[in-house]
Amino acid sequence: MGFLTLIGLFVIFYYLFYIIFPWFSDCDALTKFKEKFGKPVDSLRNQVVWIVGASSGIGENLAYSLADAGCKLILSARRTDLLEKVKTNCLRGNVKLTEKDILVLPFNICDAEVHQKMLNTALSEFGQLDILVNNAGRTQRAIWEKIDLKVDKELFHLNVFSIISLSRVVLKYFLEKGKGHFAVTSSTAGFTGVPFSASYTGSKHALHGYFESMRTEKATNNIAITMICPGPIQTDFLYESFTENPGEKLEQKTAVSSTKVSAKRCGQLISIGLANQLEEIWIANPIVILLCYLKYYPNLNNIIWRHLGPRFFQKVRDSKDIVKT
Repeated sequence: MGFLTLIGLFVIFYYLFYIIFPWFSDCDALTKFKEKFGKPVDSLRNQVVWIVGASSGIGENLAYSLADAGCKLILSARRTDLLEKVKTNCLRGNVKLTEKDILVLPFNICDAEVHQKMLNTALSEFGQLDILVNNAGRTQRAIWEKIDLKVDKELFHLNVFSIISLSRVVLKYFLEKGKGHFAVTSSTAGFTGVPFSASYTGSKHALHGYFESMRTEKATNNIAITMICPGPIQTDFLYESFTENPGEKLEQKTAVSSTKVSAKRCGQLISIGLANQLEEIWIANPIVILLCYLKYYPNLNNIIWRHLGPRFFQKVRDSKDIVKT
């Protein structure tokens, strides 16, 4: 068998793998490999992890996964009562942690004036910070041309600028320390165009732009960045969703679907990504994972996306029609 034939077979098997693999996974290939053969989540034991957006959904379940691994946690969101509940659940039956190993630190991330104060509080409690998880944010459902510009600004303030502000404060500490790790909850919408969520999609693209710039700029400073890209996850995210109107919430119940990845599983996969310092994690059902890989087949991807149409993607995402046209 000639050399060129071997190269040709390798290319064929390589592309076949990325067509077949997604049908048997709820994450990208590298994350799945690290789950089987990489560092276990327990390797993070005793590290201090600050989760902003820890009161529900993905952040809450990430807290449970990291608590099981013995991480010391700082839990932040606006509502103290929900954070206290998460803390109680983290400690229940957990022999690796005590009451003093979890700090409830409520604040409004949109208030940039308190970011340095919050970091100082965290450091005074634990003496160090190893990982910052930027998980705060809200989604959106709206028709592109009907979105009021005030909504774009409000959504970007929460999903982008508040996160960048806090991260700049923490980055200064990480640079002084000599190392640090950022995790950022983006979305599969962070690298592809998602219908009926223009402001949200733009905000997630912006996060990739900001943090990929940081990754390149600080490549020699021992600063790790993990971009977390969930697809449809079974959480109650639609109730707080932005719409096209300023100050309005969608207030719809999220449909329960077997095609959505559970929040618990999502938290586990993120923990694996943190333990192995993966640069990017995709977490979604097989159809979404396959569509993500199709982005590397530009011509074929464009044909398929146009053929399937926006209603198909809304059904995959929400399991029902949210936006009526």
